[in-house]
Amino acid sequence: MRAKQNSYLEDFGHAVYNYAHIGNLRTYIFNDILRRTLLKNGFKLKEVMNITDVGHLTSDADTGEDKMLVTARKEKRSVLDIAKFYTQAFFRDTERLNIQKPEIIPKATEHIKDMIEMDKKIEKNGFAYFRGGNLYFDTARLGDYGKLARLKLDELKEGARTDKDPNKKNPTDFVLWFTKSKFKDQEMKWDSPWGTGYPGWHLECSAMSSKYLGEQFDIHTGGIDHIPVHHTNEIAQAEAAFQKKPWVKYWIHGEFLVMDKGKMAKSAGSFITLQTVIDKGFEPLAYRFLCLGTHYRKQLMFSWEAMDTAASAYKALKNRIAELKRDDSSFDKGNKVEFYKKEFMNRINDDLNMPQTLALLNDMLKDDKLGTKEKLNLISEFDKILALNLLKEEKIKIPKEVQELVDKREKARKEKDFKLADKLRDEITKRGFILEDTKEGVRIRKK
Repeated sequence: MRAKQNSYLEDFGHAVYNYAHIGNLRTYIFNDILRRTLLKNGFKLKEVMNITDVGHLTSDADTGEDKMLVTARKEKRSVLDIAKFYTQAFFRDTERLNIQKPEIIPKATEHIKDMIEMDKKIEKNGFAYFRGGNLYFDTARLGDYGKLARLKLDELKEGARTDKDPNKKNPTDFVLWFTKSKFKDQEMKWDSPWGTGYPGWHLECSAMSSKYLGEQFDIHTGGIDHIPVHHTNEIAQAEAAFQKKPWVKYWIHGEFLVMDKGKMAKSAGSFITLQTVIDKGFEPLAYRFLCLGTHYRKQLMFSWEAMDTAASAYKALKNRIAELKRDDSSFDKGNKVEFYKKEFMNRINDDLNMPQTLALLNDMLKDDKLGTKEKLNLISEFDKILALNLLKEEKIKIPKEVQELVDKREKARKEKDFKLADKLRDEITKRGFILEDTKEGVRIRKK
């Protein structure tokens, strides 16, 4: 990974018309790893995450209703209430997954003036036309339109990416500002030079990121599904408005999380949220662990069986690290600490190779040339990127009946009734707890 030192800027957004599903959250985990890695490398960081609370249509193109309005109507609440509720839900999920908050989190509804100003620049520079009550972007005027997605424009026919629109000059043109709504009862409208209306949803990302990061910035992230239309149109708008190329130096996209029936999507009407994962008995960070086991550029195959395997591996890793804390040995044969520090940086800087980084962690834990003090210090360093709370011991809530069994077993052991002690241990194990007899006394942990 290479970029100019102390100049990294990054933009990523979220639409708050529903709960984030675990596929969405996989992308935010990858984004968090990128953020943490850049900070670890000493870059200065300013990250912008847009909150899309207006203008996200049910299609990536210019068709369908605004998703915020669809949800508001369905739940019989105002659009602002919907936005507030799902924004809070989203950040509750990201906090559970140890995803760091960006420096700047602007809302689309608070930046309508910035969007209008951007549209005015695009129009002034000759890249827009007004037809049928809407302001359109003229993709034919931008010679390299579609470069991110490597689109072959001469092969695209009307309706290839979008529903047919008689007002469009070209099939790839898109709306910058709506004054003639394509559906009824549009609740959110603003005055503009083209009439009362609302922005096209590609517009808000370009306008807000550029407002806070400048007319050119370093990195833009997102999911691969945004490449063909949304990110392609963001580039077109920004480069037409600012007359600077490239608008963004590096584009980094995460692959889909997929199930048996394909990628997970809210539009399908059935998706898995983080709360669903928690309700199934899994820790949120077990899901983060699952995500780190597959490179962000590869599809992640999700199943409850895979979740079980990841949760067991995560728990075993935590237990193994907890065991290290009971030893205070300290040695470093062969300068292995420096080796692991250097190799760790090599692997995270190799396109955020988290599977190989986890493999390195396991190798280090097995290395008999390091003392426990050195291993724990390395774990602390690694976890600044992994963010798996590897050194944090969870407080275990022991049910009253289990504690009574533990007390009875201790009494049996003191009375040297080992047959009864073993029987009680088996009963405790059946209830989901494991006993460890140490010099300091008995320890209890979950299975």
